Amino acid sequence: MKMKSAYWVATTLLAIMYIGAGIFYLMNINAVQQVWAQLGFPPYLVPIMAVVKITAAVVILWRPLAGLADLVYAGMFFHLLLAVSAHVNAGDGGYVAALIGFLLLILSFYTQNAARAKPSPYGRWPFRADPGSA
Repeated sequence: MKMKSAYWVATTLLAIMYIGAGIFYLMNINAVQQVWAQLGFPPYLVPIMAVVKITAAVVILWRPLAGLADLVYAGMFFHLLLAVSAHVNAGDGGYVAALIGFLLLILSFYTQNAARAKPSPYGRWPFRADPGSA
């Protein structure tokens, strides 16, 4: 039960972060493009990333296919890793939100099989022995 609760709390918070960021990107495109330019990213990616962020949040909440959700988790993993790196290199302190999102992502990914009917072959908790191994 604890794993199921941890999954839903982490996944919901992560989805709120992504949906909120996507909406913020769409409503403040010019300001976000200026920040992205300062971080060294091409500004034309901002509207694309806004749509991708919202779509990613919907997929991990709805989870139509376990394989698709795993691909989204992988994309979010690299996105958040790059966000942490970009903000650390810029020295602007924005890495804190990305780091929180990264931790929520890890928790959501590794607890997903406790909460979902269709298990992911990759979402096993790494600190517990696999019953099929030995």
